Amino acid sequence: MFTRLAIGVLWLLHWLPLPVLALVGAFAGTALRLLARERRMVAATNLRLCFPDWDEARREAVLRAHFVAVARGLLEGTIGWWGSERRVRRLVRIEGEEHARALGDRRVIFLVPHFAGIELEGLRMSMDYQGMAVYSHQKNRVFDEFLVRARSRFPGTRMVARQEGVKTLLRGFRDGLGLQLSPDLDLGARDSLFVPFFGVEAATVTALSRLARLTGAAVVPVVVRQLPGAAGYVMRMYPAWEHYPGDSIEADTRRMNAFIEERVLEMPAQYYWLHKRFKTRPEEGGERIY
Repeated sequence: MFTRLAIGVLWLLHWLPLPVLALVGAFAGTALRLLARERRMVAATNLRLCFPDWDEARREAVLRAHFVAVARGLLEGTIGWWGSERRVRRLVRIEGEEHARALGDRRVIFLVPHFAGIELEGLRMSMDYQGMAVYSHQKNRVFDEFLVRARSRFPGTRMVARQEGVKTLLRGFRDGLGLQLSPDLDLGARDSLFVPFFGVEAATVTALSRLARLTGAAVVPVVVRQLPGAAGYVMRMYPAWEHYPGDSIEADTRRMNAFIEERVLEMPAQYYWLHKRFKTRPEEGGERIY
């Protein structure tokens, strides 16, 4: 009952003009930072590990801005879930689309790191590209079913649960679909390698390299940036990576993390620091970070 009520409140919010919604998001982000103690500690720990040379004041400023960015991303994402196609297109502007067009009919994997506007990025992408998007089931069944419906509201996206495995993705590639992949989460040691992320060994999913090797797909990074106030979002496509996959899966995975690091440094408050990125440790029984 509570989940349905929360979804109803979000539906009401999507009718607000973007400037008002941005203000509501800023207020909600501040409240979330004060109330969500555990997630605040997770984000603070991540920032301390990744940016040890920053002073405490700088990390705290990024932490405050991060909660606002995440809350805005959620609330403004309601426009993607329920808003008109015209409104979503106005909200999210695409740059660098020529890089995807240049591939012609070649198979493609869009590498989409977890920045604050990732929900809107996926919906905006599905308007123009036929593709699959990998997701993880939510613990709440009602919310899980809602998210699948909302994210596939435009006909371009086929949602694929991570538990379905690689065979489903390979069938999608054979059907001519692309793939949106966001492998920058700690999903445990299985199917992962420990490679540095801002100098800290992080369990990193190797799916990007493995799928590129299996399918011959090009990798096109896509990064979404949340703009100030009511300016919306910019979704930037980068040139397809040359010489990828490379000499080894480990080298490919290091390359992916290095690329994400560069984008994080451009907008550190917008990366998803609430995730326990370093939960899995290389040493069995090693000291817990969180």
